[in-house]
Amino acid sequence: MNYLQTSACHGKVAKNSNLIIYRRENPREQKSMKVGDRIRVKGSVIVYNYPQSKKEPFDIKGMEGDIIEILTDWQGRPISPNLPVLVKFDKKFRAHFRDDELEVISESAPE
Repeated sequence: MNYLQTSACHGKVAKNSNLIIYRRENPREQKSMKVGDRIRVKGSVIVYNYPQSKKEPFDIKGMEGDIIEILTDWQGRPISPNLPVLVKFDKKFRAHFRDDELEVISESAPE
Protein backbone atom coordinates (compact mmCIF):
# COMPACT_ATOMS: atom_id res chain seq x y z
CA MET A 1 0.00 0.00 0.00
CA ASN A 2 1.12 3.49 -0.77
CA TYR A 3 0.41 6.17 1.77
CA LEU A 4 0.12 9.86 1.12
CA GLN A 5 1.34 12.10 3.94
CA THR A 6 -0.43 15.42 4.40
CA SER A 7 0.21 18.11 6.98
CA ALA A 8 -2.71 20.13 8.25
CA CYS A 9 -2.98 22.67 11.03
CA HIS A 10 -6.20 23.27 13.02
CA GLY A 11 -7.26 26.72 14.22
CA LYS A 12 -6.39 26.41 17.92
CA VAL A 13 -3.35 24.17 17.61
CA ALA A 14 0.01 25.56 18.75
CA LYS A 15 1.86 27.64 16.17
CA ASN A 16 4.56 25.09 15.28
CA SER A 17 2.63 21.83 15.66
CA ASN A 18 1.34 19.86 12.67
CA LEU A 19 -1.25 17.14 12.40
CA ILE A 20 -0.09 14.29 10.16
CA ILE A 21 -2.85 12.55 8.23
CA TYR A 22 -2.27 9.27 6.41
CA ARG A 23 -4.73 8.03 3.86
CA ARG A 24 -4.54 5.13 1.49
CA GLU A 25 -4.14 6.14 -2.10
CA ASN A 26 -4.92 3.78 -4.93
CA PRO A 27 -5.14 5.57 -8.29
CA ARG A 28 -6.97 2.70 -9.99
CA GLU A 29 -9.81 2.76 -7.46
CA GLN A 30 -10.10 6.53 -7.43
CA LYS A 31 -10.39 6.80 -11.22
CA SER A 32 -12.63 3.80 -11.83
CA MET A 33 -15.87 5.15 -10.31
CA LYS A 34 -17.56 8.51 -10.46
CA VAL A 35 -20.94 10.02 -9.67
CA GLY A 36 -23.55 8.93 -12.21
CA ASP A 37 -21.99 5.55 -13.04
CA ARG A 38 -24.27 2.52 -13.17
CA ILE A 39 -22.93 -0.21 -10.84
CA ARG A 40 -23.62 -3.78 -9.67
CA VAL A 41 -22.91 -5.23 -6.21
CA LYS A 42 -20.17 -7.86 -6.78
CA GLY A 43 -20.27 -9.97 -3.65
CA SER A 44 -22.61 -10.87 -0.86
CA VAL A 45 -23.56 -7.77 1.16
CA ILE A 46 -26.14 -8.16 3.92
CA VAL A 47 -28.26 -5.11 4.79
CA TYR A 48 -30.97 -4.64 7.39
CA ASN A 49 -32.59 -1.51 5.96
CA TYR A 50 -34.01 -2.87 2.69
CA PRO A 51 -37.59 -1.48 2.41
CA GLN A 52 -39.27 -4.78 1.47
CA SER A 53 -37.73 -6.70 4.39
CA LYS A 54 -37.32 -4.24 7.28
CA LYS A 55 -35.19 -5.43 10.20
CA GLU A 56 -34.48 -8.74 8.47
CA PRO A 57 -31.15 -9.63 6.82
CA PHE A 58 -31.29 -9.17 3.05
CA ASP A 59 -28.49 -10.00 0.59
CA ILE A 60 -28.17 -7.38 -2.16
CA LYS A 61 -25.64 -9.31 -4.27
CA GLY A 62 -26.24 -8.60 -7.95
CA MET A 63 -28.46 -5.54 -7.44
CA GLU A 64 -27.86 -2.61 -9.78
CA GLY A 65 -27.98 1.09 -8.98
CA ASP A 66 -26.45 4.50 -9.63
CA ILE A 67 -23.67 6.23 -7.72
CA ILE A 68 -25.09 9.45 -6.30
CA GLU A 69 -22.15 10.55 -4.13
CA ILE A 70 -18.55 9.65 -3.28
CA LEU A 71 -17.69 11.02 0.14
CA THR A 72 -14.28 12.70 0.35
CA ASP A 73 -14.84 15.72 2.57
CA TRP A 74 -17.17 17.07 5.25
CA GLN A 75 -17.68 20.81 5.69
CA GLY A 76 -14.53 21.45 3.65
CA ARG A 77 -12.34 19.07 5.64
CA PRO A 78 -10.96 15.86 4.10
CA ILE A 79 -12.37 12.66 5.57
CA SER A 80 -11.66 8.95 5.12
CA PRO A 81 -15.00 7.15 5.51
CA ASN A 82 -15.15 3.37 5.76
CA LEU A 83 -17.97 3.21 3.20
CA PRO A 84 -17.47 6.21 0.90
CA VAL A 85 -19.63 5.29 -2.12
CA LEU A 86 -23.35 6.13 -1.81
CA VAL A 87 -25.56 4.20 -4.25
CA LYS A 88 -29.24 4.68 -5.00
CA PHE A 89 -31.02 1.48 -6.06
CA ASP A 90 -34.64 2.55 -6.23
CA LYS A 91 -36.88 5.32 -4.95
CA LYS A 92 -36.63 4.31 -1.28
CA PHE A 93 -33.35 2.40 -0.99
CA ARG A 94 -29.82 3.83 -0.76
CA ALA A 95 -26.72 2.23 0.76
CA HIS A 96 -23.05 3.01 1.40
CA PHE A 97 -20.29 0.73 0.03
CA ARG A 98 -16.55 0.30 -0.26
CA ASP A 99 -15.37 0.60 -3.85
CA ASP A 100 -14.17 -3.04 -3.90
CA GLU A 101 -17.76 -4.25 -3.29
CA LEU A 102 -18.97 -2.73 -6.57
CA GLU A 103 -18.32 -3.14 -10.28
CA VAL A 104 -19.05 -0.52 -12.93
CA ILE A 105 -21.60 -1.63 -15.53
CA SER A 106 -21.73 1.60 -17.55
CA GLU A 107 -20.00 4.92 -17.06
CA SER A 108 -21.85 8.22 -16.93
CA ALA A 109 -21.63 10.47 -19.96
CA PRO A 110 -18.78 13.01 -19.75
CA GLU A 111 -19.89 16.60 -19.25
